[in-house]
Amino acid sequence: MNDRARGHSSATLSEASGLDIVLSPRLRPVWSGARLCGPAFTVQGAGGDNLALHHAVPHAPRGAVLVADFEGAAFGHWGEVLAVAAQQRGIAGLLIDGGVRDTAELEALGFPVFSRNNSILGTRKDFPGVFGKPVVVGGVVVRPGDLVVADVDGVVALPSADIDQILDRADARVAKENEFMEQLRMGRTTLDLYDFETTGR
Repeated sequence: MNDRARGHSSATLSEASGLDIVLSPRLRPVWSGARLCGPAFTVQGAGGDNLALHHAVPHAPRGAVLVADFEGAAFGHWGEVLAVAAQQRGIAGLLIDGGVRDTAELEALGFPVFSRNNSILGTRKDFPGVFGKPVVVGGVVVRPGDLVVADVDGVVALPSADIDQILDRADARVAKENEFMEQLRMGRTTLDLYDFETTGR
């Protein structure tokens, strides 16, 4: 499943889904080329307090993406230390509605992180967090096991019950677009191929 999803962009999956699965465009990769793909391990944290992430790392299954609601808070909830710990556990990456730090170090590690902001403000260590419950990240409800795909264009969260159907439609969409590309290279126009209205107003 993950291998199939990795072959598609966030835009293709969004268009193929027909669902409201697109997270806020304010959630951006912290380094160029970062990409996420994996099932969500959900984390409810508290803005300005990163103890939940310290607890999440040893509890998340290998291959999971940590999907964390930190209320959009501009604090350095995640950095190099947690990224190294996460890599050793086989965690696929982090999607956080909140801030992170150490972006150069995260890039050097090759650990993919998508966040709402970057911040060097320090954090408390009081709230242990809640795991395995639906969270709201980027304005969308993400549930445990939903498939998170993120790239330079955006972030989507595919509902676990619909993943196979969405991937089937994405495969078909890509095949059709490849045919269109060949037609365009032969001189056809997008107006012809998409059967758009050709007369101006």
